[in-house]
Amino acid sequence: MPTLPWITPNTPRPQTRALVMASRLEVRSLSDVPRFFLKSLAAWKQVRTAPGALGASLIAEPTKRTFWTLSAWEAREALYTYAKTEPHYSIMTSLRSTMRDSTFTFWEVPVEQLPILWPDARRRLAEQRQADAAAAAEGSAAEGAVEG
Repeated sequence: MPTLPWITPNTPRPQTRALVMASRLEVRSLSDVPRFFLKSLAAWKQVRTAPGALGASLIAEPTKRTFWTLSAWEAREALYTYAKTEPHYSIMTSLRSTMRDSTFTFWEVPVEQLPILWPDARRRLAEQRQADAAAAAEGSAAEGAVEG
């Protein structure tokens, strides 16, 4: 399981808070893995110089077709700017059709708690996946009630 360890592109200002984002990204087939992995390395290179990036890590589980990202940001605006900037923006749009499932979760921490540890991020992602599944099931039930 290749892991890119936590890096700190920008030193956080003491006694501030960081926005943390964790994601679990699953591609549709094993044939999508090499392309996704290579593109994720380009996004990794970009985050190393992104304004407002306070930290990042990546785990790739190629045989499970799953990739995990973890990052911390000075503010939500810094994260959104990164996401809308090239090459990340083109990577994200070009890979959309290869995605089977994705989960994102966000939370804030004091910068003194960086780096974020993977067990905490995975727990939060599992909770978010459950919440997303419950919301989807609720939405389907509501649609069925309207149609019925």
